[in-house]
Amino acid sequence: MTARSTRCTTAKTRTSRLAAVAAIAVAGSMLLTACGDQTESANTPKESGSAAASKAPLFAKLPADIQKAGVIKVGTDASYAPMEYTDGGKIVGIDPDLGAALSKQLGVKLEFVSGTFDGLITSIYTGRQQLIMSAMTDNKKRQEGLDDSGKKIGKGIDFVDYFSSGVSLLVKKGNPQGVNSLDDLCGKTVAVQRGTIYEDTFKAQATKCGDKKLTIQAFDTDAEAQTRVKAGGAVADLNDYPVASYIAKTSGGGNDFEVTGNQSDVGLFGIGVSKDNPQLRDAVKEALDAIIKDGSYAEVLKKWNVEDSAVKSATVNAGK
Repeated sequence: MTARSTRCTTAKTRTSRLAAVAAIAVAGSMLLTACGDQTESANTPKESGSAAASKAPLFAKLPADIQKAGVIKVGTDASYAPMEYTDGGKIVGIDPDLGAALSKQLGVKLEFVSGTFDGLITSIYTGRQQLIMSAMTDNKKRQEGLDDSGKKIGKGIDFVDYFSSGVSLLVKKGNPQGVNSLDDLCGKTVAVQRGTIYEDTFKAQATKCGDKKLTIQAFDTDAEAQTRVKAGGAVADLNDYPVASYIAKTSGGGNDFEVTGNQSDVGLFGIGVSKDNPQLRDAVKEALDAIIKDGSYAEVLKKWNVEDSAVKSATVNAGK
C-alpha cells in the first residue's frame, strides 16, 4: 500500500499519494488548500488548439470536446514536493513535468488545478477536472468507488499507472524516540494527511497496537503533519519514500527530519480518469507509452532523482 488517498472526497488504500517540504511547500500548501485554485503549471504548452497542436501524434485519439477546448483540466494537491508543489506561484514537480511531456504527444495543454487531496476524486465525478495527477495510489477501492469500510460511495475511477513507490516513516532529526518501524509507534502519537492511505496504514497499526494506544492526528495537508512532527507533538509522519527523502534532504537545510526504517507497501501511482471516458483514458495510456519509448519519461525521473520509481510500460488499473 502506497501514497495518498482522495483529496475534497474519499478514497489513495495510496498502496499508496512526495510531500510538501516544510521549508518550501508549507507556505505553498497553505495557499492551495481550497479546492479549485486555478494555478496552472508553467511547464505546459501555450499553443493549445492551434494547427500545430492538431498535428501532435495522438491529438486525433482524444475525445472531440477536448480537441475543441485544447485543454485537459488536471486535478492535483500541490503540497506534495517533489511530486507537485508551488514555486513562484506556479505548480511544479514530477507530475507537472510528466504532464508537459504527455501534452506534447496529445497536442493539448494539461492545466494543473490545485485542491485538497480528499476532494480530487469528487472533482472527476462532477466533471470539474478530467484527470488526476497527484501521486494517487491506484487501488481496488478507488477503482470501485468504495470507502474504507467497503461501502459504495461512487462509481469509482480508472487509473493509468505511471510511477512505483513504497512508503517510509519521517521522524524528527536525530530520531529522539528511536522509531524504526510501525510497531515502535505503539503508545505514541503520529501525524498524517487526512484521507490518505498513510492514514489507513496508521489506523491498521493502531488496531494492532491494541491497549498500547496509537494516537493519530490527521491534518488537511501533509505540510501541517510535518510541522507537528517538527514541533515534537507527534513522533512520525508517513510518506512515499521519494517524498520523505526529499523532505529530509531539503527541510531546514536537512536539519529538520530524517527517514527511518525500510520502505514498505510498494505500489503504483495512477493518473485518474472517469470511467465514463475510456477514450481519454486510452489516449493518456498511449501517450505515456510514447514518452517512455522516446526517453522523455526517463529524463523527468532523472531530473528529480527518482529513476528507481520508473515503470516499464503503461498499465490500466494494475493496482491492488
